Amino acid sequence: AEVIVFFLVGPAFLDRFGAREAAGIAAVAWIIRWSIEGFTTSILPLAIFQLLPRLTFALLPTAFIRIISAVVPRRFAATAKPVPPFGSGLAAALLTLLSGALYTRYGGAAFIPMAVLCALAVPFAWFSLEGVQRNAPG
Repeated sequence: AEVIVFFLVGPAFLDRFGAREAAGIAAVAWIIRWSIEGFTTSILPLAIFQLLPRLTFALLPTAFIRIISAVVPRRFAATAKPVPPFGSGLAAALLTLLSGALYTRYGGAAFIPMAVLCALAVPFAWFSLEGVQRNAPG
């Protein structure tokens, strides 16, 4: 699913809607996923919503590349492109440690802070990426 998003869905989506919208949709997809995973043990919803990370894991980096292509001068592009994956990877590692402790203490309710973090990302993505070109080279 990630390969399909990287090569087919992601670029077409970015061309049509833009990086800002892609980042926002990725954050909303995470909100939905964490909200559902925290409050159900039913296998069917869990199986369906496991597809959401495939969308976000591919769509968000594709949007990052488009954003970097639009805002970073070409001579710095090779240096800038590893920054978002490194930052998000580091954040994911730290939050994974924290979420383990939260889950041990609060069970499924530990998914609420994860959804809240994603909700905080929506306005950040929407307002900070305003004006980024839809069809930036990349």
